[in-house]
Amino acid sequence: MIGRLNHVAIAVRDLSKASAVYRETLGATVSAPIAQPDHGVTVVFVELPNTKIELLEPLGEGSPIAKFLEKNVDGGMHHVCYEVDDIIAARDRLKQGGARVLGDGNPRIGAHGKPVLFLHPKDFAGTLVELEQV
Repeated sequence: MIGRLNHVAIAVRDLSKASAVYRETLGATVSAPIAQPDHGVTVVFVELPNTKIELLEPLGEGSPIAKFLEKNVDGGMHHVCYEVDDIIAARDRLKQGGARVLGDGNPRIGAHGKPVLFLHPKDFAGTLVELEQV
């Protein structure tokens, strides 16, 4: 059902500083910041030959990343994103197997402009999982 790893998301307190580490220290190509008000984050993508790293900074008072950073003061891995061909079929199959889909269970448009869903970390070895339709 799942395809390739699309990205690993890392929550950061200072997007500009974190971007500079990837760009200047590691020599990576880093995208311009993209505000995602519907998700409460500003993101940049670090391009790698085989996947991406998504750096997430809180945007607004109710940001889920702000809550994550309250518990993880230094930041850290927030989620992994896997590609799926059909997000509705994947959702339905996962729900039939007992997995919990976060939110109202309906896909939202993610940072890549494609439908995404998040799955409860307690169902996936403690890791928040994002599915993105490709």
